[in-house]
Amino acid sequence: MKRMAVMVFGIVATSALVLAQGRGTPAPPAPLEPGATQAEVNTALLAAPMNLRNQATVIKWKPDHTYTVLRKGTNHLVCFDRSGFPLQNPFSVVCTSMTNLDREKQNLEAEATGDHQKSEAMLAAEEKAGTRVKPEYGSVWYHLMGPDKARAHMHVTIAVPDATSDKLGLPDNSKQGGVWIMDAGTTGAHLMTPGE
Repeated sequence: MKRMAVMVFGIVATSALVLAQGRGTPAPPAPLEPGATQAEVNTALLAAPMNLRNQATVIKWKPDHTYTVLRKGTNHLVCFDRSGFPLQNPFSVVCTSMTNLDREKQNLEAEATGDHQKSEAMLAAEEKAGTRVKPEYGSVWYHLMGPDKARAHMHVTIAVPDATSDKLGLPDNSKQGGVWIMDAGTTGAHLMTPGE
């Protein structure tokens, strides 16, 4: 129970800090890199919280799973458009911590197979071999996805790699209601909230 209280306090404190940063006059948007378009940047930023948008980094993934920077930000958030990528929704934009880009690259490489079962098997093999990149503990993943931009929905998770019910005092399924750990005990463990 003590661990649960500490974790909840940490989440509340982090949320308060993020909200406090959003007060006052926001910094102007970071400038675009040569060759970037404002439309590309605006689309990728749709998943970003309003108070973090102006200073978020925006990237564009290439077919070889490297990326180019469209706009270099000053905060720790990076956003990108995955619309139409293999195994993705027709509209899909994501924002997360810069430190999660290596994990995202692994996701893209696995999804490039175009086959959900093969992709999951590839990621499971990396997990078993210990080569699956862990996301930053406590980092948030903001996903805005759907059949198109007008019908997209937001899905937000918090990464807690290797977390288990014993470690956090939270259930590992949604049956009890409230916050729960999905994929507990793996590098992909993350907090889910009701309705997600």
